[in-house]
Formats: sequence, structure tokens, C-alpha cells
Amino acid sequence: MALARPTRFLSLEARLFLFLRRDLVVRDPDEPLPVVRIPRSLQRRQEQRQRRHQSSPRPVLVRPGPLLVSARRPELNQPAGLTLGRWECAPLASRGWRHRRAHGDHFSIERAEHQAPALRNLSSDSSFGDLGLEPCVLRALRETAPEVVRPTTVQSSTIPSLLRGHHILCAAETGSGKTLSYILPLFQRLMGQPSLDHRRIPSPRGLVLVPSRELAEQVRAVAQPLGSSLGLHVQELGGGHGMRRIKLQLCKQPSADVLVATPGALWKALKSQLISLAELSFMVLDEADTLLDDSFLELVNYILEKSQIAEGPADLEDPFNPKAQLVLVGATFPEGVGQLLSKVTRPDSVTTITSSKLHCIMPHVRQTFMRLKGMDKVTELLQILKRRDRLDRTGPSGALLVFCNSSSTVNWLGYILDDHKIQHLRLQGQMPASMRAGIFQCFQKGSRDVLLCTDIASRGLDSTRVELVVNYDFPLTLQDYIHRAGRVGRVGSEVPGSVISFVTHPWDVNLVQKIELAARRRRSLPGLPSSVGEPLPLQA
Repeated sequence: MALARPTRFLSLEARLFLFLRRDLVVRDPDEPLPVVRIPRSLQRRQEQRQRRHQSSPRPVLVRPGPLLVSARRPELNQPAGLTLGRWECAPLASRGWRHRRAHGDHFSIERAEHQAPALRNLSSDSSFGDLGLEPCVLRALRETAPEVVRPTTVQSSTIPSLLRGHHILCAAETGSGKTLSYILPLFQRLMGQPSLDHRRIPSPRGLVLVPSRELAEQVRAVAQPLGSSLGLHVQELGGGHGMRRIKLQLCKQPSADVLVATPGALWKALKSQLISLAELSFMVLDEADTLLDDSFLELVNYILEKSQIAEGPADLEDPFNPKAQLVLVGATFPEGVGQLLSKVTRPDSVTTITSSKLHCIMPHVRQTFMRLKGMDKVTELLQILKRRDRLDRTGPSGALLVFCNSSSTVNWLGYILDDHKIQHLRLQGQMPASMRAGIFQCFQKGSRDVLLCTDIASRGLDSTRVELVVNYDFPLTLQDYIHRAGRVGRVGSEVPGSVISFVTHPWDVNLVQKIELAARRRRSLPGLPSSVGEPLPLQA
């Protein structure tokens, strides 16, 4: 019986179907049939679909010549000679990257120039002697850095203004030679002033404030040979240690003429009255965009309160009542710089120096963006490393930086590279100070060619050996992207370098689209709030 029921239902359906057919046949032929109306939109969609299937695919017209943007789909390429207008609609290669079907897509921003912007428009006969530096400083520069022959654009603009005694706000792209632009005037100023040795506690006459211990090591390594040639003592005061270590560093004889310090360590020393800033004549905030962030702002404000900042060049002439000349240096500048400067000096005494490529994509660095699933990132990174290994066998190649957004990702990725017998170094903020010490210096000297790191290695560190930067995790902000990409293509680099970024999350796609649009329009990156070009507010 259970098998008979489906058969019975089928027979009923068949009889009903035959009844309807018979009903249509026996109807009067003059009687109109019922009409089924189809919506116009559905008709148009069906017609378009049929035309698409019937018509042959259109050939893609590729213009000859170099490209500014090269995409996987040739119709989205943009020639190097074409620049989109500000309001012109751009066919973005990353437009559909939020959809999962976009996995595996990629595009590149090609090199539009072969030279770093900082070396452009320099005459062959320009020299540091034309900038007003004294012969003893020039001689020390030739002895310690014979490879530095001509000043960069930033150095040519910054050094004369500093020698005239102005406060300087210098905003220029990464790798443009900003460190030498303030080190040389600092030494020349200290050479022309007597040292007042009437205090019991160390009282440096020059202070360079930096956000990380690695950057403090680097600035000290640049300044110490120059200072030794001029008879000046340069000392480093790094954080991450207890008060006992800070006391030992400050008690060294002779006392420092120039102190390179991190905000945390200097704040501890000032609180414990182990150091005084009363004799300060020159103060530098290097990587000022980071120092003025919320994590450092309170410490920097306290240090500025303990310093006597000059109101103008006239206050710098009295050697027995020293006041400090202020220099702020960075590749990006946040809002609020003007408000901070107005608390410590007169706004009209600050000279702003900016480069034409501030907040712009570096035109001499090739930058590739790859849309990947999260599970595919490790495979892609290993392929890049193995490809680089094969190149190493044919000839020497540069170093490689891999950026991650968290310390745990750095450690996890390091374990994977260990499994594949790939030698590397790791640098992240949660390491103890004893482990972090010297890691970046070992990388710079070439003991290892692969460095896994967080953004701690993206600020100011000199990386002329680096040939490739891989953003394993895409940076969270455009400021971070500028600093990471600035590790290649620096002044003094042997190769222009390139950047490869893995794009995984929807919020990554938002930033990539802003970068691509800025590159196609040859404009600065949007959404970078800056007060560099704004007038400084007057104090009431």
C-alpha cells in the first residue's frame, strides 16, 4: 500500500495535465488566449544577457609606453603620461576587492622616477660649504662620512635657517637626510659657546629626543664620530631599564655635551633630579609625529616645561643665560603641533620647511598590492622568501623587512620560518630591553637578511640595505603605510627597492583604494590631518 500511494498521486497529476490540454483544444479558436505580461526591466536584462553571449569579446586597447598603474586586468592599466583630474572618475583596480571573488587579484604602482625626490634639482657643484658651515665642521664631516658629498634638498633648506637661529618645523619624506640636517648645526652651535661646568649633576647643552631605543642607538651612532672629531661627547639614554641603569649611564665621565634620549628615560631622570636641562642650547624632537601622539605627549610636555625655549634668535646670543633653539622633524605631522609650539615660544619665530612630496606615494618605489585570503598569506610569504633565496645564489641581493601589526604575529611567523630553516631576526615592542639591544644594528650590518618586526622598526631607522618591504599585515593607518614604505628607496640606497602588501580585510581595502586613487591623480594621500601648512595660533 505504501508503494501504491505515490503512483496514485502521479496518475492524478497526469490526468489533470491532460484535462487542461483537452480544454485548450476544444476551445473556440476565435477566443483570445490568456496573456502573461513580463516586466520591462526583466526583458531588458534578458536582452542584454543574450547580446553579451552573442557578441564576440572586445579587444583591449593597450597604449604603448611605460605604465603608472599596472593591473591584472589590462583595461585598468593607466599610462605614465596620463594624470586623472581631481574630480575625474577613476577606474580603480581595487574597486571590487570587498567581494570574495576578488581573491587573487593584484595591481602595482610602478616607478615613475628613477631618483629619490630628495636628490632632485641638485646642481653638481653644490656643497655643504655653501650652507654656512664652519671649516672644522666640514672637516669632521669629510673624515667621518666621506660618502656624503652633496647636501640633499631638505638639508639645503634646513641648515641655513638653523644657523640663523630660527626654530624649525621640518616636514619631509622619509629617507631624505633629515638627521644630518639638524646634527651639523647642533655641533656648530655648541662649538661657538662655552661650557658652564658649575653644576653637580649632568647638564647637556644639546638634546635629541626620539621615540624608540633603536632610533636612539642609530642617532648616537651617526652623531658620535662627528662629535669626537670636534671634541664633543655624545651619550645615549635609552628606556626599558631601571633607575640603577639610568644612574650608571648619567654618571659616566666626561658628562655628555649632546644627549640622545627617549622620553620615558629622560622623564625618570628629571623626576629623580639626576639631570638638568638648565644649560640646554639646542633641542630636537625627531619623529615628532610619534612624540606628539597620546602615548608620549604628557612626557614631552613635561620635558618642554623643564627647558628654557628661546622666543627668538636674539635670546640665543647670551652664552651665560642659555636658551634652547627648538627643532621638530618628521615625515608626517598631526594636528595640534601649532598649539604645542605656542605654549613654549612665539609663533612667528618658527620657520616651516616642507618638501613637495610630503604625504605622497614615493614615485621611485614600486608598490604592489595583493588581495589574499588570510590562510594564503603564509604561503605567499614563503614563496617570496624562496624566490629571494634563488636570486641570492645567482648574485647578492638586498635585505627584506616583514611588517606585522602585533608582537604575537611576529613570534608566530618566526616559528614558521624556523620550521622552514629560514634564518631571520625578530624585533617587537614586548621584548625585554636586553633582547632588543643591538637587533637592528645586527640587521644593518648584514648578519641576517630577513627581519620580522612591528611598527617599532618603521620610524626613522636607517635601512639603506633593505631591498624589499612586505606588509604581511596591512598597516592600520595611512601614516603607518608611509613610514613602512619609507624603509626602501632612501638616500644612499644601492637599489630603489619595492613594497608588497597583503590585503585581507575590508578595512584594508578602504586604505588601498585611497592609495590607488592618490597615485592615479598624483596627489597627496587623503585623510592625513596636518597643521604644517596652517599658521600657528597666537597666544592670548
